[in-house]
Amino acid sequence: MKKSFSMIAIAMITSFCLFTTNVFAADIEHGEQIFTANCSACHAGGNNVIMPEKTLKKDALEANGMNSVSAITNQVTNGKNAMPAFGGRLADNDIEDVANYVLAQSVKGW
Repeated sequence: MKKSFSMIAIAMITSFCLFTTNVFAADIEHGEQIFTANCSACHAGGNNVIMPEKTLKKDALEANGMNSVSAITNQVTNGKNAMPAFGGRLADNDIEDVANYVLAQSVKGW
């Protein structure tokens, strides 16, 4: 009896972990769609047409302290300098997905 209870508990914990991982995982493809629709006019190919030195390329993100999902999410949500805030225009999950997309693309080299 004790052994079967342990097996059930392990199965339940495993199912819970798999479920929560899928629910909270970033959707990179969705992030790409959001980026294309809202960001690519200024940031096509990871560039920056307004401030050329502040690209979305890995080395520039690192140099500007923007090499994390939370930093990018904050920037997209609140804006800064010439970049407008998207917090009132996009849902939180859209912003998180685009931040994950930007970070993934920076690692790939755009």
